[in-house]
Amino acid sequence: MSAMPPILFVDDEAPLRHAAAQALMLADHQVIACADAASALAQLGRDFPGVLVTDIRMPGMDGLSLMAEALKIDAELPVILVTGHGDVDLAVQSMRDGAYDFLEKPYAPARLVQAVGRALEKRRLTLENRRLRAVAGPDLGGDLVATRLLGRSAVMTRLRASLRGVAATEADVLIEGATGTGKTIMAQTLHDISARATRPFVGVNCAALPTALIESELFGHEAGAFPGATRPRYGKFEHARGGTLFLDEIDSLPLTLQGKLLHAIEHRVITRLGSNDPIALDLRIVASSKGDLVAAVRAGQFRGDLLYRLNVVTLRLPTLAERRDDIPMLFSALLTAIATREGRSPPDVPGALLSALTMRDWPGNVRELRNAAERMALGLDPDFARAEAQGDDSLAAQVAAHERRVIAAALVANGGSIKATYAALRLSRKALYEKMQRHGLSRDDFRVDGATIGDARPDVSKT
Repeated sequence: MSAMPPILFVDDEAPLRHAAAQALMLADHQVIACADAASALAQLGRDFPGVLVTDIRMPGMDGLSLMAEALKIDAELPVILVTGHGDVDLAVQSMRDGAYDFLEKPYAPARLVQAVGRALEKRRLTLENRRLRAVAGPDLGGDLVATRLLGRSAVMTRLRASLRGVAATEADVLIEGATGTGKTIMAQTLHDISARATRPFVGVNCAALPTALIESELFGHEAGAFPGATRPRYGKFEHARGGTLFLDEIDSLPLTLQGKLLHAIEHRVITRLGSNDPIALDLRIVASSKGDLVAAVRAGQFRGDLLYRLNVVTLRLPTLAERRDDIPMLFSALLTAIATREGRSPPDVPGALLSALTMRDWPGNVRELRNAAERMALGLDPDFARAEAQGDDSLAAQVAAHERRVIAAALVANGGSIKATYAALRLSRKALYEKMQRHGLSRDDFRVDGATIGDARPDVSKT
């Protein structure tokens, strides 16, 4: 497997440079340490796979000038600025000019590692999207939405149209979808095609925030606001000024904080902990949930008024099971992108393998499919293709498998009701029974709570 992407760390002070490099290497990162901006620029190219971390105050070319030159080489390169206490306002302004993040000296090594980790993930996604554009085909190649949200199924076509429509507005958006369906990619894409694309995109994983620090992380704090708060700190809302704030897994936020969040979203005003001065903000809110927020409201686990403020527009990402016809195209594109990233030729994909992949359950959705593509591209699972494609790959077998999936999906949608299923499929009762017998399907496997609605006759599908 290839080495970790490099971290280009620039600081003219040798002790600080060495300490940072050591902290990053202990976290298994590859580090290129530079004492000046010129040395760093010599390392950069448009497809540089890593990120740039630079001190602001340096002799000769300073960190802000270095960032400006780096962004001329690649406008999507994540740049993290390291600042002294007096440079915080300057750093915030630089974020509006294209910086990804900034760290205040003295910073804990863990904060550096976390910031670099987030920046590397953004960089990985950026470069993967570039490669997908190159392999997605002539009808998709020039469209950022289509290259990130691949698929020719009707549900994905409608979703992309909805995304483009809402991106042209300032409406807040709620993204719903199971784990691994691509909620973060959709939020980033929404930002990147909006009028706010040149401003910050700030993501917050609400599920990963320590409960005691959530309010400080979101709204910031003043010096002395609580024990350990030795200096003021900007929160995520302020970091996202002019851009987009993405609240991932918002359903995990405690009820005690949801009221304050509602006020901030409604009025676009926050107050830092330890302060009485309101701060007005211009930003867009995009939230995501892997669970059903309506059900959470009914269960008393989520505020109804917050839900109705967030879901001005709701976009729902389908599971792979809901768009199985997209799996062959998606797997092939991922495989090619990963192989290209690793400097390898994409392996041949037998048609039988692609057919087998469409019949598999993918509980981890696109994330799980990407992992399978990565293993195949890197040759880490040599038996994968053979094991998946060991069945009959004839046209008749593939058609039969597709028919079985369609009938099973209709039974699921209708809670096992034979009458509703044959009506939905436009079949006679007899024809449906015969097909269920042929494919080994029983309505008992699709009943809801042990009962089926709308069927007075006994189940003869097992006779």
